[in-house]
Amino acid sequence: MERIASFTVDHNKLLRGIYVSRTDLTPTGDVITTFDIRMTEPNRQPAISGRALHTIEHLAATFLRNHPQWSQRIIYWGPMGCRTGNYLIVAGSYNSSDVLPLMIETFSFIAGFDGEIPGASPVECGNYSYMDLDEARKQAAAYLEVLRHATDKNLSYPQ
Repeated sequence: MERIASFTVDHNKLLRGIYVSRTDLTPTGDVITTFDIRMTEPNRQPAISGRALHTIEHLAATFLRNHPQWSQRIIYWGPMGCRTGNYLIVAGSYNSSDVLPLMIETFSFIAGFDGEIPGASPVECGNYSYMDLDEARKQAAAYLEVLRHATDKNLSYPQ
């Protein structure tokens, strides 16, 4: 079996940042870009708690799907199984710097969010009580510092 592209990235060198994980062409000819939204350094920093990551998922997905310029291009937002970040899939061909301002907006929204978490009810979510807003805000604020000072090392996969 062929190794998938994300397993060819040296995670021991990966920093927090935004990376183009892959760009694909659908059978109908549409281009989609998958971004690796890496919030912690794999194998060197603690993984994000499941509760905080679940909260980030609800807040980011809601924010992105309601964004005035990007909502029609958002295909998916969801957590990585390793709990070191999230995947963002958008319609179109983009690079990391194209979505950097969007991610700054998204994580600013999360860091400052105060209120009921969207979709956090038993009708709307299969594990609605598995949330930690305080930790989600802390994780978002820490990641924002990286985004606000991002260099090429935070926007291009290490060689």
